[in-house]
Amino acid sequence: MARASTEDVSIAYDDLGTGAPALLFTTGWCSSKERWSSVARLCAARRRVLSMEWRGHGSSEPAVGDFGAEEMIADVLAVADAAGVEQFIPCAASHSGFVALELRRRFPARVPMLVHVDWYVIPPPPPYRSVLEMLTSSDDWPAARDRLFEIWRAGVEAPAIDAALDVMRHHGAEMWMRSGREIMAGYDREGSPLDAWGALDPPVPVLHVYGQPADPTFLEKQRAYAEEHPWFTVKKLPGVTHFAMIETPEQVAAAINAFVDTDAP
Repeated sequence: MARASTEDVSIAYDDLGTGAPALLFTTGWCSSKERWSSVARLCAARRRVLSMEWRGHGSSEPAVGDFGAEEMIADVLAVADAAGVEQFIPCAASHSGFVALELRRRFPARVPMLVHVDWYVIPPPPPYRSVLEMLTSSDDWPAARDRLFEIWRAGVEAPAIDAALDVMRHHGAEMWMRSGREIMAGYDREGSPLDAWGALDPPVPVLHVYGQPADPTFLEKQRAYAEEHPWFTVKKLPGVTHFAMIETPEQVAAAINAFVDTDAP
Protein backbone atom coordinates (compact mmCIF):
# COMPACT_ATOMS: atom_id res chain seq x y z
CA MET A 1 0.00 0.00 0.00
CA ALA A 2 1.27 3.45 -0.95
CA ARG A 3 0.42 6.87 0.43
CA ALA A 4 -0.17 10.32 -1.02
CA SER A 5 -0.36 13.62 0.82
CA THR A 6 -2.74 16.53 0.41
CA GLU A 7 -2.27 19.72 2.38
CA ASP A 8 -3.81 18.18 5.49
CA VAL A 9 -4.21 14.37 5.23
CA SER A 10 -2.48 11.24 4.00
CA ILE A 11 -4.41 9.18 1.44
CA ALA A 12 -3.95 5.41 1.12
CA TYR A 13 -3.89 3.72 -2.27
CA ASP A 14 -2.75 0.55 -4.02
CA ASP A 15 -0.56 0.75 -7.13
CA LEU A 16 -0.77 -2.32 -9.37
CA GLY A 17 0.30 -3.21 -12.90
CA THR A 18 1.86 -1.05 -15.58
CA GLY A 19 0.81 1.02 -18.57
CA ALA A 20 -0.85 4.29 -19.48
CA PRO A 21 -3.33 5.77 -19.08
CA ALA A 22 -3.83 4.38 -15.60
CA LEU A 23 -7.19 3.35 -14.21
CA LEU A 24 -7.95 5.18 -10.95
CA PHE A 25 -10.57 3.42 -8.83
CA THR A 26 -12.64 5.43 -6.35
CA THR A 27 -15.20 4.09 -3.90
CA GLY A 28 -18.66 5.21 -2.94
CA TRP A 29 -19.30 6.89 0.39
CA CYS A 30 -18.47 4.88 3.54
CA SER A 31 -16.67 2.14 1.56
CA SER A 32 -13.09 0.94 1.32
CA LYS A 33 -10.86 0.08 -1.62
CA GLU A 34 -11.49 -3.58 -0.82
CA ARG A 35 -14.75 -3.12 -2.73
CA TRP A 36 -12.66 -2.91 -5.91
CA SER A 37 -10.00 -5.50 -5.03
CA SER A 38 -11.02 -8.27 -7.43
CA VAL A 39 -11.58 -5.93 -10.37
CA ALA A 40 -8.35 -4.06 -9.63
CA ARG A 41 -6.38 -7.29 -9.64
CA LEU A 42 -7.97 -8.45 -12.91
CA CYS A 43 -7.44 -5.11 -14.67
CA ALA A 44 -3.84 -4.87 -13.40
CA ALA A 45 -2.96 -7.89 -15.50
CA ARG A 46 -3.27 -5.60 -18.53
CA ARG A 47 -2.74 -2.02 -17.35
CA ARG A 48 -1.78 0.16 -14.39
CA VAL A 49 -4.36 0.48 -11.63
CA LEU A 50 -4.50 2.93 -8.73
CA SER A 51 -7.14 2.09 -6.11
CA MET A 52 -7.65 4.74 -3.42
CA GLU A 53 -9.59 5.49 -0.25
CA TRP A 54 -11.07 8.89 0.54
CA ARG A 55 -9.96 10.83 3.60
CA GLY A 56 -11.73 9.43 6.64
CA HIS A 57 -12.15 6.06 4.92
CA GLY A 58 -10.23 2.79 5.27
CA SER A 59 -6.51 3.26 5.77
CA SER A 60 -6.49 6.94 4.80
CA GLU A 61 -6.12 9.45 7.61
CA PRO A 62 -9.20 10.91 9.28
CA ALA A 63 -10.52 14.09 7.76
CA VAL A 64 -9.58 17.36 9.41
CA GLY A 65 -13.05 18.83 9.83
CA ASP A 66 -15.85 18.66 7.31
CA PHE A 67 -15.21 17.83 3.67
CA GLY A 68 -16.98 17.38 0.36
CA ALA A 69 -16.39 17.38 -3.37
CA GLU A 70 -13.51 19.89 -3.37
CA GLU A 71 -11.50 17.90 -0.85
CA MET A 72 -12.25 14.64 -2.68
CA ILE A 73 -10.94 16.14 -5.90
CA ALA A 74 -7.78 17.03 -3.99
CA ASP A 75 -7.52 13.43 -2.76
CA VAL A 76 -7.64 12.06 -6.32
CA LEU A 77 -5.07 14.54 -7.61
CA ALA A 78 -2.76 13.76 -4.70
CA VAL A 79 -2.84 10.06 -5.57
CA ALA A 80 -2.28 10.65 -9.29
CA ASP A 81 0.59 13.03 -8.61
CA ALA A 82 2.22 10.79 -5.99
CA ALA A 83 2.08 7.88 -8.43
CA GLY A 84 3.61 10.01 -11.18
CA VAL A 85 0.56 9.56 -13.40
CA GLU A 86 -0.28 12.31 -15.87
CA GLN A 87 -3.32 10.74 -17.57
CA PHE A 88 -5.80 8.62 -15.66
CA ILE A 89 -9.28 7.21 -16.21
CA PRO A 90 -11.53 7.56 -13.15
CA CYS A 91 -13.41 4.34 -12.47
CA ALA A 92 -15.99 5.64 -10.04
CA ALA A 93 -18.23 3.52 -7.85
CA SER A 94 -21.68 4.96 -7.34
CA HIS A 95 -21.81 8.62 -6.28
CA SER A 96 -18.06 9.16 -6.46
CA GLY A 97 -19.05 9.72 -10.08
CA PHE A 98 -19.79 13.34 -9.21
CA VAL A 99 -16.09 13.78 -8.39
CA ALA A 100 -15.08 12.06 -11.65
CA LEU A 101 -17.28 14.45 -13.63
CA GLU A 102 -15.67 17.50 -12.07
CA LEU A 103 -12.19 16.11 -12.65
CA ARG A 104 -12.98 15.82 -16.35
CA ARG A 105 -14.29 19.39 -16.46
CA ARG A 106 -11.23 20.84 -14.78
CA PHE A 107 -8.53 18.60 -16.21
CA PRO A 108 -9.64 17.37 -19.65
CA ALA A 109 -6.07 16.67 -20.74
CA ARG A 110 -5.54 14.40 -17.73
CA VAL A 111 -8.93 12.65 -17.83
CA PRO A 112 -9.56 11.27 -21.33
CA MET A 113 -12.45 8.92 -20.44
CA LEU A 114 -14.93 8.18 -17.64
CA VAL A 115 -16.00 4.82 -16.21
CA HIS A 116 -18.93 4.60 -13.79
CA VAL A 117 -20.15 1.52 -11.95
CA ASP A 118 -23.49 1.13 -10.16
CA TRP A 119 -24.66 4.73 -10.42
CA TYR A 120 -28.24 6.01 -10.48
CA VAL A 121 -27.76 7.99 -13.66
CA ILE A 122 -31.29 9.37 -14.12
CA PRO A 123 -32.97 11.91 -11.82
CA PRO A 124 -33.68 10.25 -8.45
CA PRO A 125 -37.38 9.38 -8.05
CA PRO A 126 -39.22 10.71 -4.98
CA PRO A 127 -38.78 7.54 -2.86
CA TYR A 128 -35.01 7.56 -3.39
CA ARG A 129 -34.83 11.30 -2.81
CA SER A 130 -36.70 10.79 0.44
CA VAL A 131 -34.13 8.27 1.65
CA LEU A 132 -31.31 10.68 0.78
CA GLU A 133 -33.04 13.42 2.76
CA MET A 134 -33.39 11.03 5.71
CA LEU A 135 -29.63 10.44 5.57
CA THR A 136 -29.05 14.09 6.44
CA SER A 137 -31.12 13.84 9.63
CA SER A 138 -29.49 13.11 12.98
CA ASP A 139 -32.61 11.17 13.93
CA ASP A 140 -33.34 9.34 10.70
CA TRP A 141 -29.95 8.45 9.17
CA PRO A 142 -29.75 4.94 10.73
CA ALA A 143 -33.12 3.98 9.26
CA ALA A 144 -32.12 5.41 5.88
CA ARG A 145 -28.81 3.53 5.92
CA ASP A 146 -30.52 0.26 6.80
CA ARG A 147 -33.07 0.76 4.05
CA LEU A 148 -30.26 1.32 1.56
CA PHE A 149 -28.49 -1.82 2.78
CA GLU A 150 -31.68 -3.79 2.19
CA ILE A 151 -32.03 -2.42 -1.34
CA TRP A 152 -28.36 -2.86 -2.19
CA ARG A 153 -28.18 -6.45 -0.92
CA ALA A 154 -31.28 -7.46 -2.94
CA GLY A 155 -31.64 -10.65 -0.92
CA VAL A 156 -28.14 -11.91 -1.80
CA GLU A 157 -26.36 -13.67 1.06
CA ALA A 158 -22.64 -13.82 0.30
CA PRO A 159 -19.56 -13.28 2.51
CA ALA A 160 -18.10 -10.61 0.20
CA ILE A 161 -21.33 -8.60 0.24
CA ASP A 162 -21.52 -9.00 4.03
CA ALA A 163 -17.97 -7.68 4.33
CA ALA A 164 -18.70 -4.65 2.16
CA LEU A 165 -21.74 -3.75 4.24
CA ASP A 166 -19.81 -4.29 7.48
CA VAL A 167 -17.25 -1.71 6.30
CA MET A 168 -20.07 0.73 5.61
CA ARG A 169 -21.74 -0.02 8.94
CA HIS A 170 -18.51 0.97 10.70
CA HIS A 171 -19.09 4.62 9.77
CA GLY A 172 -21.26 6.72 12.04
CA ALA A 173 -23.65 9.63 11.88
CA GLU A 174 -21.12 12.23 10.71
CA MET A 175 -20.05 10.37 7.57
CA TRP A 176 -23.49 9.08 6.64
CA MET A 177 -25.10 12.49 7.07
CA ARG A 178 -22.29 14.02 5.01
CA SER A 179 -22.92 11.43 2.28
CA GLY A 180 -26.59 12.35 2.08
CA ARG A 181 -25.77 16.03 1.87
CA GLU A 182 -23.15 15.59 -0.85
CA ILE A 183 -25.19 13.14 -2.95
CA MET A 184 -28.22 15.44 -2.95
CA ALA A 185 -25.98 18.39 -3.76
CA GLY A 186 -24.63 16.48 -6.73
CA TYR A 187 -28.09 15.79 -8.14
CA ASP A 188 -29.20 19.36 -7.43
CA ARG A 189 -26.17 20.70 -9.24
CA GLU A 190 -26.15 18.33 -12.22
CA GLY A 191 -29.80 17.31 -12.61
CA SER A 192 -28.63 13.79 -13.40
CA PRO A 193 -25.45 12.13 -14.65
CA LEU A 194 -27.04 11.84 -18.10
CA ASP A 195 -27.57 15.60 -18.11
CA ALA A 196 -24.02 16.23 -16.92
CA TRP A 197 -22.36 13.96 -19.48
CA GLY A 198 -24.37 15.58 -22.25
CA ALA A 199 -23.17 19.04 -21.19
CA LEU A 200 -19.46 18.16 -21.33
CA ASP A 201 -17.79 20.10 -24.13
CA PRO A 202 -16.11 18.47 -25.89
CA PRO A 203 -17.82 15.12 -25.26
CA VAL A 204 -15.84 12.38 -23.57
CA PRO A 205 -16.20 8.58 -23.90
CA VAL A 206 -18.31 7.33 -20.98
CA LEU A 207 -19.02 3.77 -19.82
CA HIS A 208 -21.68 2.86 -17.27
CA VAL A 209 -21.67 -0.72 -15.96
CA TYR A 210 -24.25 -1.86 -13.42
CA GLY A 211 -26.24 -4.72 -11.99
CA GLN A 212 -28.92 -2.89 -10.00
CA PRO A 213 -31.68 -1.78 -10.56
CA ALA A 214 -33.32 -4.57 -12.55
CA ASP A 215 -36.06 -2.21 -13.78
CA PRO A 216 -35.94 -2.45 -17.61
CA THR A 217 -36.94 1.20 -17.93
CA PHE A 218 -33.62 2.20 -16.36
CA LEU A 219 -31.75 0.36 -19.11
CA GLU A 220 -34.10 1.53 -21.86
CA LYS A 221 -33.48 5.18 -20.97
CA GLN A 222 -29.73 4.66 -21.15
CA ARG A 223 -29.93 2.83 -24.46
CA ALA A 224 -32.02 5.66 -25.89
CA TYR A 225 -29.41 8.11 -24.60
CA ALA A 226 -26.64 6.05 -26.23
CA GLU A 227 -28.42 6.26 -29.60
CA GLU A 228 -28.29 10.05 -29.40
CA HIS A 229 -24.81 10.18 -27.87
CA PRO A 230 -22.50 7.64 -29.55
CA TRP A 231 -19.73 8.29 -27.05
CA PHE A 232 -21.85 6.70 -24.29
CA THR A 233 -21.86 2.95 -23.60
CA VAL A 234 -24.05 1.13 -21.08
CA LYS A 235 -23.69 -2.49 -20.02
CA LYS A 236 -26.21 -4.24 -17.77
CA LEU A 237 -24.59 -7.16 -15.96
CA PRO A 238 -26.33 -10.29 -14.64
CA GLY A 239 -25.86 -9.37 -10.97
CA VAL A 240 -28.69 -8.03 -8.83
CA THR A 241 -26.90 -6.17 -6.02
CA HIS A 242 -25.52 -2.64 -5.83
CA PHE A 243 -22.02 -4.13 -5.83
CA ALA A 244 -21.33 -5.26 -9.40
CA MET A 245 -17.57 -5.11 -8.82
CA ILE A 246 -18.00 -7.64 -5.99
CA GLU A 247 -20.78 -9.80 -7.41
CA THR A 248 -19.54 -9.98 -11.03
CA PRO A 249 -15.89 -8.83 -11.00
CA GLU A 250 -14.85 -10.69 -14.15
CA GLN A 251 -17.61 -9.05 -16.19
CA VAL A 252 -16.84 -5.59 -14.77
CA ALA A 253 -13.14 -5.94 -15.53
CA ALA A 254 -13.86 -7.23 -19.03
CA ALA A 255 -16.22 -4.33 -19.74
CA ILE A 256 -13.66 -1.77 -18.54
CA ASN A 257 -10.83 -3.35 -20.54
CA ALA A 258 -12.91 -3.56 -23.72
CA PHE A 259 -14.04 0.06 -23.36
CA VAL A 260 -10.54 1.39 -22.77
CA ASP A 261 -9.09 -0.72 -25.60
CA THR A 262 -11.68 0.71 -28.00
CA ASP A 263 -11.79 4.36 -26.96
CA ALA A 264 -8.49 5.25 -25.30
CA PRO A 265 -6.54 8.02 -27.07
